[in-house]
Amino acid sequence: MSTGNVPKPIASTSSFIDDRIGAGNFLKRNLRKVFPDHWSFLLGEIALYSFIVLLLTGTFLTFFFKPTMAHVIYDGSYEPLKGVMMSEAYASTLHISFDVRGGLLMRQMHHWAALLFVAGMMVHALRVFFTGAYRKPRELNWLIGVGLLTLALLEGLTGYSLPDDLLSGAGLRITEGVAISLPLVGTWITFFLFGGEYPGEDVVSRFYSLHILLIPGILLALITAHMILMWVQKHTQMPGKGRTNTNVVGAPFYPAFMAKAGAYFMFTFGAIALLGTFAQINPIWLFGPYTPADISAGSQPDFYMGFLEGALRLMPAWEINFLGFTLPMSVLIPALVPMGIVMTGLALYPFIEQWVTGDRSEHHVAERPRNNPHRTSIGISAVTFYGVLWLLGANDEISAFFHVSLNWTTYIGRVLVFVGPAVAYFITYRMCLGLQRSDASVIGHGVESGVIKRLPSGEYIEVHVPPNEAIEAHMRGKTAIPVITGTSADSDGIPPKGMRGPLGKLRAKLSKAYGGEKIPLDGEHPHEEHAAVGSGEEDKSLTRH
Repeated sequence: MSTGNVPKPIASTSSFIDDRIGAGNFLKRNLRKVFPDHWSFLLGEIALYSFIVLLLTGTFLTFFFKPTMAHVIYDGSYEPLKGVMMSEAYASTLHISFDVRGGLLMRQMHHWAALLFVAGMMVHALRVFFTGAYRKPRELNWLIGVGLLTLALLEGLTGYSLPDDLLSGAGLRITEGVAISLPLVGTWITFFLFGGEYPGEDVVSRFYSLHILLIPGILLALITAHMILMWVQKHTQMPGKGRTNTNVVGAPFYPAFMAKAGAYFMFTFGAIALLGTFAQINPIWLFGPYTPADISAGSQPDFYMGFLEGALRLMPAWEINFLGFTLPMSVLIPALVPMGIVMTGLALYPFIEQWVTGDRSEHHVAERPRNNPHRTSIGISAVTFYGVLWLLGANDEISAFFHVSLNWTTYIGRVLVFVGPAVAYFITYRMCLGLQRSDASVIGHGVESGVIKRLPSGEYIEVHVPPNEAIEAHMRGKTAIPVITGTSADSDGIPPKGMRGPLGKLRAKLSKAYGGEKIPLDGEHPHEEHAAVGSGEEDKSLTRH
């Protein structure tokens, strides 16, 4: 793409900086850098802008929050809790909510921004996964993204526990139970977090340090690295006319991308501000201060921790006793297995796919999810697994609302957590093949024109016309999934060196099943002659719908 003359604002700014630090050429080159454009690229920006709002609102809250569990008698403006013994953390949170100008708005904006931050990263990760945008050379950026998502969950957990209200205390009790159940290191981790027996006097101050200092610092460093790599590598571009692995079709960073990003930040900020103003969230004054002897009915964590809550509720009460040691499997499995499956699977998938397909080429054009049916089916299976656990994290609420047995909701959940992903895989795979057939039909037959034509034989058909050029280019961006070559045995029946042994045979079978062209775009179409009828003589009867 030709950039033409450099705009005056860029030229003057570049000259000013170049005269002082010699960076003018760098700015001219990068401010006119071309980026591909697609609406789905904005999903990652939602997470980025939510993080900025988190930093701004969190800085405000640190001016008034007291991260200590020292006991005080509340004497603030919230009458129902006057004279109640509570921690200074809880009292200061009440003070922020009722006595600091704009404090409740900042608290609620902070909480909504946290939810949007995690949700934005999840949806962004799904977009990258389903379009294959993690493939070479973007594997490192994908791993950074998985690390960011993991840290965001920890950041949310530590922040959720700071107010020391009854709801967050219940979640903190579960955290302590999970930590102490870990073999060998559990007691040390618990002592590190709580400073002694639960609940101790140090957990809020220690979580506060993690929440405002350590984890945000790592997040900021990883986000910076993520953005730098994205800047160098750019987004993968969606398939379309003139788009290849060797070019970039889009708009320059200045002014198009910069204006769009600025407007979208303001939109995100405004949406969070509206939510913070009109949608109440985490009303801690209704829950009361935390005491280990009390528990609230219908306690639910924030959505991003719901799947771990569901795993704990579904797991049978299993434990292993051996040589005087007890392994509480009812806690260990829910705490480690779901998170391990999701996060480890995300981190390893680019390399597993590369191993299965043998594809080590660079990819700068994204795939449509339908064109890689196995990958899409695996992704939907993981989403279903997560969704079942998330839903069953509220099995008590489901049972109460629908007036069904709590035990039956649990039993059904235990079945669905295994059956659901398998059914989702089968349905998704069939849907992807159906969508590929639909694309092949459009390429082979064209699209309906709404014109009915009578053939000399008296048969009536609908005239088809070629699809829109841009739509056809989008469909023809499909490429066959690579398959490992040279897997067949030679004339003596000896397989190639890399395909010998159980692992080599497994790789060959997986590659054959995973790769290849499932539904060719230019295959045989039994009614293709109907697509070309419009080129005949026009002396027959013609009717329009």
